[in-house]
Amino acid sequence: MSFFAPVLLVFLLVVPVAVAGYVWLDRRRDERAAAWAAPALLPNMADRPSPWRRHLPVALLLAGVALLLVGFARPTATMTVKRQEATVVLVLDVSGSMAARDSLPTRLAAAKAVALKYVDALPGGYRMSVVTFSDHAAVSASPTHDLTAVRAAIAKAKAGPQGTALADAVAKAVDVGRSVKGAQEGKRPPAVIVVLSDGGQTEGRVTPQQAAARAKKAGIPVSAVSFGTPDGVVLQSLQSGFTERIQVPVQPGVLQSIARASGGRFSQGAASVDVKRAYGDLGSRVGNKHKTVEVTAAAAGGGIVFMLSGALLSGLWFRRFP
Repeated sequence: MSFFAPVLLVFLLVVPVAVAGYVWLDRRRDERAAAWAAPALLPNMADRPSPWRRHLPVALLLAGVALLLVGFARPTATMTVKRQEATVVLVLDVSGSMAARDSLPTRLAAAKAVALKYVDALPGGYRMSVVTFSDHAAVSASPTHDLTAVRAAIAKAKAGPQGTALADAVAKAVDVGRSVKGAQEGKRPPAVIVVLSDGGQTEGRVTPQQAAARAKKAGIPVSAVSFGTPDGVVLQSLQSGFTERIQVPVQPGVLQSIARASGGRFSQGAASVDVKRAYGDLGSRVGNKHKTVEVTAAAAGGGIVFMLSGALLSGLWFRRFP
């Protein structure tokens, strides 16, 4: 324990002076009583409480005074608390296949609903980022504490006719997670990536194996959630006026392999997502920090409790209430 104003501790000298005064007065009382009656007769003339009952109220009062005087010096204590810094990167698939309606109302809408669950449950102090991807990946929301901006980025996401550069998006998300600087110099806060997609890869320069290896090396696990069924279909309007029916079956294999190789988790469908568990896993990697807090209120409160207890016992035992 340390103090903001240690010089004020000099007032604690009042306590031993008060103790000496109390002992002197107690002895003087015995001497005065002996002046008008023999000490052997005093127990027969008046009840004498036991020593601990006589001295306990005064001890409590003096302890309370000591705590109040300690409070004047503004004591501080060092506590170990969890760091409130980590980064969650949501990777949202907006490729053409996400328009399929085999996950109601669409795969993309179901993925956005899950993304918002992660936003709503984000622990205080954590940052969040959004990466969207189709045939290329883009950072729609840089790592931020502003969840309004994150929700806006998710709301603006729309599926287009492009292909799927899944591994490129994971690689970009790893770069985003690594770019965040922590409060402690030279130490990056932990991060996790959550991919919301129907799987598969039709575009991109990075392979799923390379993306998983990059995430593993950075210590950023990739968890993935797949959306859709093997019977998914997308209807695309042609210039001739006809409508083309395109088969887009869900392909969870790539998502599973990236999650497994990077140390993350794979979930199939929105119903299987456990946001609380995901944040619990991330929280276990956050670590602790030492925080100095002022405990003046605790010292003062303790002093008041001791003083009131001493006064109460004195009143109950010796009928000193008015």
